[in-house]
Amino acid sequence: MQQTRQMSAMARDGDEESTTRRARGLGGTLGVTLLGALLPGAGLVWTRRRRLGYLLGLTTLALAGVGTWYVVRDPGVLLRVAVDPTRLKVAAVVLGCGLLAWAALVATTYALVRPHHRPRWHSAVGYVVVVALCTAVAAPVVLSARYALVQADLVEEVFADTESATVPEEATAEDPWAGQERVNLLLLGGDGGVNRIGVRTDSMILVSMNTRTGRTTLFSLPRNLARAQFPVGSPLHEAYPDGFTGVGDPGNFILNAVYSQVPALNPGILGRSDNEGADALKLAVGGSLGLTVDYYLLVNLQGFRRIVDAMGGVSVNINEPIPVGGNTDLQIPPERYLQPGPDQRLDGFEALWYSRGRYGSDDYRRMERQRCMVDAIINEARPVNLIRRYQGLAAAGKRIVRTDIPRALLPAFVELSLAVKDAKVTSVAFVSSERFLPGDPDFAWMREVVRRALVPPSGAGGPRGARSGASPSASPTPGASPSADPGTPVEAEDICGYDPVS
Repeated sequence: MQQTRQMSAMARDGDEESTTRRARGLGGTLGVTLLGALLPGAGLVWTRRRRLGYLLGLTTLALAGVGTWYVVRDPGVLLRVAVDPTRLKVAAVVLGCGLLAWAALVATTYALVRPHHRPRWHSAVGYVVVVALCTAVAAPVVLSARYALVQADLVEEVFADTESATVPEEATAEDPWAGQERVNLLLLGGDGGVNRIGVRTDSMILVSMNTRTGRTTLFSLPRNLARAQFPVGSPLHEAYPDGFTGVGDPGNFILNAVYSQVPALNPGILGRSDNEGADALKLAVGGSLGLTVDYYLLVNLQGFRRIVDAMGGVSVNINEPIPVGGNTDLQIPPERYLQPGPDQRLDGFEALWYSRGRYGSDDYRRMERQRCMVDAIINEARPVNLIRRYQGLAAAGKRIVRTDIPRALLPAFVELSLAVKDAKVTSVAFVSSERFLPGDPDFAWMREVVRRALVPPSGAGGPRGARSGASPSASPTPGASPSADPGTPVEAEDICGYDPVS
């Protein structure tokens, strides 16, 4: 009887061996399993399930080939996916399903190739290796899927479609710049929450980007600019024909008060708008500089430190001690100073005071440092750094950023930002001088400065929305001292280089 059972078992093993090739020993089992993990279907081919194995292998190679060709043919497809919430969610689901299918294939391959008769330690080691292999592959796939969902949530929350009275109506996803050579983005920094009424925009930088080359010019405006001009023909020009001024506290009629005061004094004057303060400030900056301001991006300065911390800090050159805290008017001394030195690494708290500190100084030094901080963040935005810290950046961004950039234009803006990162960035600061007084500004001169800063070297063409009354002049030489002419553009690295004050 026992001999009969042994013969029956041997017969069953022979039948299975004829249809399934099993490995001999632990090394062979794990080797075939690993082969099946690296080349989907190869393990099935080894076990003599050739049709299914070849089908899986060829399908995997075909999908990988098509995906690689698609990305190589059009690298921008990855950027478009990164700003499309629907595609991001689909990508997360596809990654999850692909991971489950791959893990199931690895487990099946191991089950098919392991010998029937094996010691227990053989099984234990085999299971541990298979689980470890699946875990090692699952970790980056799960992280990628999570990043996709985090990115989708960020795009949906920050770039929600909004009503705006000032965005270009002719801009579309197919023609994002509406045929224009430049796009103008107003960067704003305010003390309050981005959705809070009464925000004062103490930091205002207009970023004018060439849509073909990425070459960029930053225009820094003082917060105490008086009589800001509104474009002729706009409802605000009719309300303030002599500029933004009125009775009462003069502090309520300077540039950094436009965001809060226009909606309070003239509610609904611009029509349908989800952020009338931002629309009013775009018109004020554009009218004063002779440009059309297309979009804005508002950052809560207190939350700005979270962005810098999430990036792992930024590096700047410090040329003189910069106060941390303190109040000149109340004679409250700073808590400490950021000390001079090249390539100083600052965390979020220090970066905030680098950008804002003005104890014993003035707004204009602060404006220069703010432009240097913009340049430092551009330099810090390396792909590897962003990927490694992305979840923190996204979480911070949702809380402190507000904008009217349409979601449909995000792919174009992402591609343009990459061009800006590799292009020259020049800077113009309207600082107090014999030629420019913030309390009594010469707007015709300001518009001419803007025109000279943006006119191409050949002298052909001017900035979009420029006033026709300004006469063209030669473009100034980048790198000239900003103190010699407050309107002369200089390279960002010249302003922000290490040149300590003696």
